[in-house]
Amino acid sequence: MEDFRRTYLRLCKEGGVEPQESVVAQLQENRTAQGSRLDLSGQSLSADTCSVLARAFEKDMAITEVSLSDCMLSEEGAKVLLTGLFGNTTVKVLDLKGNNLRSKGAEVLGKLLARNKTLRRLVLEWNALGVWDEAFSLFCEGLASNSMLIQLDLRNNQINHHGASELALALKRNNTVEVLEQTTAHNSDRQSTLRENHSRTQVLSKEIHILKEEKGRQFLSLMETIDRQRDEMGRSSRSTSIQISQLQEALNERKSAVNSLTAKVQMTEAALALSEQKNHNMGQLLTRLKTEKEEQRERQNRERKKEQEDSVLREGKLLREIQNLTETNGQLRNKVEEMERRCKSQQQQIFELKQELTNSTAELKLRLAQSEDRLEMEKRRSKQALEDMDTLRQKEVEHVNRHLEESERALQERIFKLEGQRIQLEEELSKAKAVCVTERAQAEEELGRVRAQVRLEEQEHVSSLEEKLRSVRSSLQEVQLHCSQQKQTISELQVKNSQQSIEMDGLRRRIEELQQELSGKDQEKVAEVSRVRVELQEQIGHLHAERTAQGGLKEKISALEREIKVLSSNHREALLDKESEMSSMLEKLRLREAEIQRMREDEAQRASYLQSAILTYVQGSPLGHYSSPKK
Repeated sequence: MEDFRRTYLRLCKEGGVEPQESVVAQLQENRTAQGSRLDLSGQSLSADTCSVLARAFEKDMAITEVSLSDCMLSEEGAKVLLTGLFGNTTVKVLDLKGNNLRSKGAEVLGKLLARNKTLRRLVLEWNALGVWDEAFSLFCEGLASNSMLIQLDLRNNQINHHGASELALALKRNNTVEVLEQTTAHNSDRQSTLRENHSRTQVLSKEIHILKEEKGRQFLSLMETIDRQRDEMGRSSRSTSIQISQLQEALNERKSAVNSLTAKVQMTEAALALSEQKNHNMGQLLTRLKTEKEEQRERQNRERKKEQEDSVLREGKLLREIQNLTETNGQLRNKVEEMERRCKSQQQQIFELKQELTNSTAELKLRLAQSEDRLEMEKRRSKQALEDMDTLRQKEVEHVNRHLEESERALQERIFKLEGQRIQLEEELSKAKAVCVTERAQAEEELGRVRAQVRLEEQEHVSSLEEKLRSVRSSLQEVQLHCSQQKQTISELQVKNSQQSIEMDGLRRRIEELQQELSGKDQEKVAEVSRVRVELQEQIGHLHAERTAQGGLKEKISALEREIKVLSSNHREALLDKESEMSSMLEKLRLREAEIQRMREDEAQRASYLQSAILTYVQGSPLGHYSSPKK
């Protein structure tokens, strides 16, 4: 072994290759050991190291057993290393277990078996020689032409149907191989165990799938219910805002009606003052002729009748407006009661949704606990079954564990991505809230514009009334001018006034009676106007109270919306957690099931073909008569 170590160091120096420290240390440990066995198991050999070892094997004449198991040989490194053994005449045992040899490795092994004349035992367990049909065919050709190999180990090499048939043909042509490692008896037990585990895994996966679908349906129904409630609350809030705007418009209309009534009362007072002035003028004009007096009296009667008709029409119009306002007030009260009933029904629905949510959460937790218990029982059973397996499956278990760790890391990355999506959804929710705030501000601006428009219309109405007032004043000036003209005639008719004083007294008494009647009517109108004002103030107070009640309802609705959002977010988080746990469990089960299925199929196929090949080989070999009595 010391000679081999010196040769290795010398060849590294000649080739300009840095000696691999792990190889040097292993050779240093084996330097004092007796025997001719080179053990480099578990050492990760580079391509350069493989090249130097191949050159050393070509010149070495002492080593008879080489162990290179679990050295993670690359395709190029395996090719170079095995090429160095083509002309070696001392190595009888070669162990290449667990090096993942593939197409190039199978081709070089075929060439090695065809050229090497001293190799007796070849261990190729836990490789991938059977993946590529052409390369494995070359390996089988080399095996067929070999006449020195006695023992061959091809366990766990993923040999398919074609490879098994090629191997059987090669064994027919080979007359020296006496031992071909195979585990058909163990495979049958392991196959039954795998079938049992597969059936249990299918049952669990079906139950988990059913639970997942049921949970998805419950979640979708809950989200649909929440969306419907949200839409209904949005519609109710919009209808409430529309009703408030309508109430505001009605209030503005009533204010305008009150202003118009006030203007009408002022106009009536002005008309009364004008009639008194006319009566005074008529008193001054009584000194005229009787014909003119009769005409003046008739004219006055006609004007008085017209004024009475106008006052009757105005009173009827006021009564109609009051009746319309009363009906509008009743309709508004009915709408408010209907809104209160809707709010109560929505609160009841929200309470039912909360109850249903708690029930569904409890049921999901119970089912999840049951599924976890079943999964734990199945895990214990699988663990018990796996512990009874052969110790040769440790590498496979480590491989499966690595895959599980990778899947767990992938699931953690998925959880991080889902967390990012949740944060993005929360940002979108905040944006939606901002949009709602902007829309509310726009609505308030629109209400301000409407109020400004109403004020502008009131100003225009006031300007029109002022214009009418100016026209009345101009007519009053014309009447005053006419009075000044009549004074001249009065001075001329003062003589006639003394003669008609008796008639004037009677007319004065009549005028006093008319004035008393007018004052009574004025008092009645003032009382009616004050009563209308009181009723309007009461209605305005009711409207303010209703508006405050609507504000309280809006606050309650917003509080309920916040509570529903909090509940929905909590429920979504819980569902996401449970879904992530169930997805991780399903992924683990799926990986385990796929691995077990693949192993079961590969081992079943390899076992069947290897068994047929062995039987064929044993029946055709000279040992056939020894095996037949055992059967």
